[in-house]
Amino acid sequence: MRRKRKYKKEHNPDVQFNSVALGRFVNYLMKNGEKSVAEKVLYKAFNKIQKETESDPITVFEKALENVSPLIEVVSKRVGGANYQVPREVRPERRFFLGCNWIIEAATAKKGKPMADKLAEEIIAAYKNEGAAIKKKQNVHRMAEANRAFAHFAR
Repeated sequence: MRRKRKYKKEHNPDVQFNSVALGRFVNYLMKNGEKSVAEKVLYKAFNKIQKETESDPITVFEKALENVSPLIEVVSKRVGGANYQVPREVRPERRFFLGCNWIIEAATAKKGKPMADKLAEEIIAAYKNEGAAIKKKQNVHRMAEANRAFAHFAR
């Protein structure tokens, strides 16, 4: 029997910049279905990025995402009664999701400021190749490098 076909989802662009990547980021940022709140947070963060870096916030965001997105990750695979962490290349859709998720998690983990300020700081830090999200990416790459010996178990 054949596998069920996977259909690619069409993503809607965001309102202000007409960018599909930003539209997806807003959806990941959203909580309890309050999309307008998530959009306000993102646009306030973009205004702060504009003031601090004095460059286009979309290019800063895209560069930050590129810096944070992992190239390889480890996947648990059971072989002969033992679990191995097998390094595997990350698909582009998952790469985008992981980058966005790590930026949002790093911003949420900070305390004492409004979410827009924390998000702007984390995006700027990722743009400069520093911050908690970049550290997370480096840890994932380090794990994959350490388990390179089990790469032959990959499908």
